[in-house]
Amino acid sequence: QVQLVEAGGGLVQPGGSLRLSCAASGIIFSRYAMDWYRQAPGKQRELVAGITDFGSTNYPDSVKGRFTISRDNAKNTVYLQMNSLKPEDTAVYLCNARWVTSFYTYDYWGQGTQVTVSS
Repeated sequence: QVQLVEAGGGLVQPGGSLRLSCAASGIIFSRYAMDWYRQAPGKQRELVAGITDFGSTNYPDSVKGRFTISRDNAKNTVYLQMNSLKPEDTAVYLCNARWVTSFYTYDYWGQGTQVTVSS
């Protein structure tokens, strides 16, 4: 069974930091690109960070300079370090694992972890 389990969410004040983790099992982790998405009520799910199997990263302008994605293949875990948090960062953060082959795309999602930024 493939499982992605997010952890590290919670309540934080504006300007604070959180580190999210996503532990994967049931996949050959090193083959997968890993992404973090977020979804707030009434809003479309958006990509907030991605990292390839080789470690290349990408971020949208909304989080660039504040969020950092990293991976530890030995632990089958991807992280999202979030600094300088703003109320608009409040959302459920979801982990995604993606492996694109020439004949099939493998795509898995975690359940998500709630991040609330409020004073």
